[in-house]
Amino acid sequence: MGDWSSSFVVCFSVFFSSALFLLLSRWRSSYRKLPPGPPGWPIIGNLLDLGHASHQTLTRLRDKYGDVIWLKLGALNTMVNVSTKAATELFKNHDLAFADRTLTVLMCVLQDFHKVSVALAPYGSYWRIMRRLVSTDMLTVRRINETVSVRRKCLDNMLMWIEEEARRKPGQAIHIARFVFLLGFNLSGNLMLSRDLVDPQSKEVSEFFEAVNRAMETLGYANMADYFPWLRWLDPQGLEKKMKKIQGQVIEIASNLVRERIKEKKWAAGEERKKDFLDLLLEHRGNSKDELDKLSDHEVTIFILEFFTAGGETTSSSIEWAMTELLRHPEVLTKAKAELADVVGPNRKLEEADIDSLPYLNAVVKETLRLHPPLPFLVPRKAIEDTNFMGYNIPKNTQVLVNVWATGRDPKMWDDPWSFKPERFLGLKTDYKGQNFELIPFGAGRRICAGLPLAHRMLHLVLGSLLHHFDWELENGITTETVNMEDRLAVAMRKLQPLLAIPKITATTTST
Repeated sequence: MGDWSSSFVVCFSVFFSSALFLLLSRWRSSYRKLPPGPPGWPIIGNLLDLGHASHQTLTRLRDKYGDVIWLKLGALNTMVNVSTKAATELFKNHDLAFADRTLTVLMCVLQDFHKVSVALAPYGSYWRIMRRLVSTDMLTVRRINETVSVRRKCLDNMLMWIEEEARRKPGQAIHIARFVFLLGFNLSGNLMLSRDLVDPQSKEVSEFFEAVNRAMETLGYANMADYFPWLRWLDPQGLEKKMKKIQGQVIEIASNLVRERIKEKKWAAGEERKKDFLDLLLEHRGNSKDELDKLSDHEVTIFILEFFTAGGETTSSSIEWAMTELLRHPEVLTKAKAELADVVGPNRKLEEADIDSLPYLNAVVKETLRLHPPLPFLVPRKAIEDTNFMGYNIPKNTQVLVNVWATGRDPKMWDDPWSFKPERFLGLKTDYKGQNFELIPFGAGRRICAGLPLAHRMLHLVLGSLLHHFDWELENGITTETVNMEDRLAVAMRKLQPLLAIPKITATTTST
């Protein structure tokens, strides 16, 4: 009898607490005039409502709840913008109020990473200094133009790798995104440290490549400690422990690379050569009279790490989706290759100077980014203060997500929004540089992606070169109707099943 009584008391207490929590949540929602959203469960809120593809789930909820959706993800208040109207309102009228970042536990594992990173640092004077360093010194048009030969070398290496694979194993499909990722990693190494970093003869850089990959893979996991802060000390999934180990390895290797590069710089002090990004970073640290002077060697290393992790995953993901859509739509592929043949011709390679003369290739890239943005929710923002947004009271510290996967499919902005039709962009001035809010795969406002100018060139150069250099076919047994188009959301939005395609060397292909 005593056991039954105790069980009854416990069950009643749980029921009463849950009911009270639900009533309190509803009262707060009504009192604060929060946006509408699906009712949540006690404690866990809406975590179970999102499914494995939350960007798709929230897009479907737009018809029921409107432009802005409120979610309770455990203890994390979240506002999601799911329409062009809401995105426009945010970036035009409330950009400053939502200029901070929502940080996960794993982002903060590495000492000071979330403070030094341009993408994650708190909005303020230090962030403005770092952002200015990137946008006015490292990734200006002039600086990008000066490094054309670096990108050419890295691209030629990738084409050579694929060509060797095609000759060695004719008719066998390859994982395209892997080759593009290796290209991106080497490009970062050359721009930042003036060296290739994918070299099977060098054990150290191979370890660096693998360690960065493991770190990015771990960051892609959903961590319960982000939604239930009281669980952090338990680290229930072991992710924090795993990330600390990986980050320690990455920092050690990266620090050694930086030290070696600084020694090389001293040895070659009298030589005439082009400056890399590490040169610029060190010069600013020594010459600046502002907060940048306070950068330590550790912070320089973190800044370099961000550069390596920022672009490779998103670029390779976008190229993979573009190639997938082209192989699913042979008529589009034919038009893109015909334009390249006409503009570039059979006797030379595609150059960066050709990009503006390829409107159809530009349209293919835009349409790919519309349907398959690399970061469906961009990098999460956070409310700096209590804000009235579209008639709703958004509390301070609310996580703010902009569902650009949804805005790219907004039926109020796009005709036949679910179909892949590059022709829709021909003759239009719509671009993805932050002014057309129906197409913002790189974000907009103050915290638009600093690497956008470089990403623009790389997407066109890599995709165009793959199409111009090779003919492509789907792997045996796969047709245009049976290509798997499911996605998985990690650091970037990847295909659930990687694209495997067969490269065929054309009659006009010249070995690189």
